[in-house]
Amino acid sequence: MAELERELRELAAWLETPPTPDVTARVHARLAAPPPPRRRWRYWVAAGLAALLVAVLPPGRAALADAVAGLLRFAGVTIVSSAPPPTADPSPLPSQRTAGRTEAQRQVRFPIRLPARLGPPERVLVADPDGTGAYRVATLLYRGGTLRLDAYDGRLDPVFLKGAAGPDVIPVEVGGDFAVWVAGPHTLTYVDRGGTTRVETARLAASTLIWQDAGVCYRLEGELSRDEAIAIAQSLG
Repeated sequence: MAELERELRELAAWLETPPTPDVTARVHARLAAPPPPRRRWRYWVAAGLAALLVAVLPPGRAALADAVAGLLRFAGVTIVSSAPPPTADPSPLPSQRTAGRTEAQRQVRFPIRLPARLGPPERVLVADPDGTGAYRVATLLYRGGTLRLDAYDGRLDPVFLKGAAGPDVIPVEVGGDFAVWVAGPHTLTYVDRGGTTRVETARLAASTLIWQDAGVCYRLEGELSRDEAIAIAQSLG
């Protein structure tokens, strides 16, 4: 970390910013004010810093770019600049099976919400049960399985590992809260309850929106534009 801090300080010499007025009073006022409800400003800072540094670093600083990109973790998803390559025939998530919506709701510890813009799913999957039989992930499939909405426990432990380049990771908002848009195809790998990256599950994923709401994490994946994905996310019932 000391080496990373030194390189980040050196980076300041490469950045040119226009002169700005003294904002000391405004900063003090903002710090004294109570934080806005549900605003995850810490993630805006982390994601913005990561995206900025990766975008401006010259090729010779690839190691630093990798280190910064690897710091971005949000809503149970860790985004890194590289990941295991997809297998030719990826395996499903651990103990994955089909379930009816009512049955699936009984078997997870969070509400399964439907996006109004998509309606009822064509198929529901549950995966990765614990010792009590409670499943960790519920997946709603649409459009023949090409559009999927994963919902999973909103704890801090990683659930998915994405391999994506820094500039392809874009901070956005869903309902006024922080979210992450991963543009274009990227490697997706599952991280099981024990923290082991399940390489055999690696596959090539489509563009994805990642967000968190009421303690539940979501990832919406499919051939969607960023605006379409955000509209679907905001329609969760």
